Amino acid sequence: MIRKGKLQKSILIVISSIFYAIVGIKHFIEPDYFLSIIPPYLPFHIELVYISGFFEILFGLMILFPKYRYYGSIGLILLLIAVFPANIYLAQSKEAQEAIGASQQIVIWRLPMQGILIWIAYWIRK
Repeated sequence: MIRKGKLQKSILIVISSIFYAIVGIKHFIEPDYFLSIIPPYLPFHIELVYISGFFEILFGLMILFPKYRYYGSIGLILLLIAVFPANIYLAQSKEAQEAIGASQQIVIWRLPMQGILIWIAYWIRK
């Protein structure tokens, strides 16, 4: 019999993997969405979009496999930290908010969500 906590963790791993893979694929299908939230002070905007999308897909898939889950989880944590400046810029920029069609309330809500996503990645690492 599967323990309740282990089942919840397994479900969260699958949901997380699907989430990161879909968002990662979106980086390649709709790069303009992500370009609009990159802070202007960062160079190589399109490259950053594609690189972050690649790693979202890679790390999202890695967490499905117990052998690679730890490294995938740590990768997700580092990626979430790396993209946090884009979320801060989005929260401060009306132009970026309009470009993605989001209200300031929604983008402010995204800021603490990064912490929750980091906690989830940390929790599923083993």
